Amino acid sequence: MTDSDAKPTNPVVFFDIALGGEPLGRVKMELFADVTPKTAENFRQYCTGENKNPQGRPQGYKGSKFHRVIREFMIQGGDFLNGDGTGSTCIYGTKAFADENFQLKHDTTGLLSMANSGKDTNGCQFFITTVPTPFLNNKHVVFGKVIDGMEVVHKVENTRVRGESKPATDVTIAQCGEM
Repeated sequence: MTDSDAKPTNPVVFFDIALGGEPLGRVKMELFADVTPKTAENFRQYCTGENKNPQGRPQGYKGSKFHRVIREFMIQGGDFLNGDGTGSTCIYGTKAFADENFQLKHDTTGLLSMANSGKDTNGCQFFITTVPTPFLNNKHVVFGKVIDGMEVVHKVENTRVRGESKPATDVTIAQCGEM
């Protein structure tokens, strides 16, 4: 087999997650760049901080919160603009980008998927499933999976919430990057 026949290695990124400023642990995720290259690259750049805002400052997930946590469903974060689920941006110079494909299904726990507000509205927000969620198939783009640290995801999933889904104590991405 030649180098040109080799399957590209998918990137692995991480989140160091904190609850109320106290470390909970690290979550490592493989991004499926071989299936969803555009979506994976958008997420990867927000993990590394290499994407810049219009003022030239790095922007991304570092310091952002998981703003929505629903037990037996998923944890959602990525709104580093407003922190409440209303912000959207992407590395492609627009507020959102199109659904890349729906090849991968929400058939297990620990899947990384794009949060959206309808067809072709992918931005910076994402969620990690804590149970299989087949009702999301063909509506949200799966672009990665947790490969280490699912116990940390479950700690976030089981944190106390106010109302239906807002964590009572801030759950933040204290540090993130690419392995």
